[in-house]
Amino acid sequence: MQKTDGTGHCKIKGIMFDMDNTLFDLVEAKIASCNAIVDCLGTGNAEELLMYFMRKGHGFESTENIRDYLRDMDIYREVIFENCCNIYNYTKLETLQLYPYVRETLELLREQQIRLFIVTDASHNNAIARLEKLQLTGMFDQVITPDLTKAVKPDINVFYHALHRAGLRAEEVVFVGDSLRRDIEPARKAGMVTAYACYGDRNINDSYQTEADYVLNNIRDVLNVKGIGKN
Repeated sequence: MQKTDGTGHCKIKGIMFDMDNTLFDLVEAKIASCNAIVDCLGTGNAEELLMYFMRKGHGFESTENIRDYLRDMDIYREVIFENCCNIYNYTKLETLQLYPYVRETLELLREQQIRLFIVTDASHNNAIARLEKLQLTGMFDQVITPDLTKAVKPDINVFYHALHRAGLRAEEVVFVGDSLRRDIEPARKAGMVTAYACYGDRNINDSYQTEADYVLNNIRDVLNVKGIGKN
């Protein structure tokens, strides 16, 4: 684990985790979903379909990307679209896998009486479904989604809202996320200790540069953040 500056001397009372690509690889699950759709259609290209989700427009989660893909392939029918959406949602959830050491690390943090939170741009229903699938729901004190914050990252109000709901001061909280632009920079501006989950960064088209207080090569490196346990 690389530490990039001297912040983080306060006793840490809470850790806020981004969810997708920080606790598990959502991109791999989406790739599996795109492959399943193409296999069912018997035509098309899974990588091209994935790129529809990567575009600006409907958003990374929206199945409207599938509708656009089918229309551009000139094979759109409503019944085909609905079937593809069902395949996509089922496969994405079923193929989710935790990154190494996630469960053990969360358990160790809870043993140290550190409060744990999810702060995600996923909808409440999607967030809960993913956490339930991975048997993580009991690990977190709160799951904070746009349904509550009325904003999405990198809006700094997401981070202020999360701090308010947690009842903690910024300097008492570590924010762990895989995106420098959407997680680390706004959390840093909000005054939190920041830990960049570089192992999960799949933002291949994002050249954003900022410094985190800590760089995590795997999630258990968060145990070495100053202010956690005996550190």
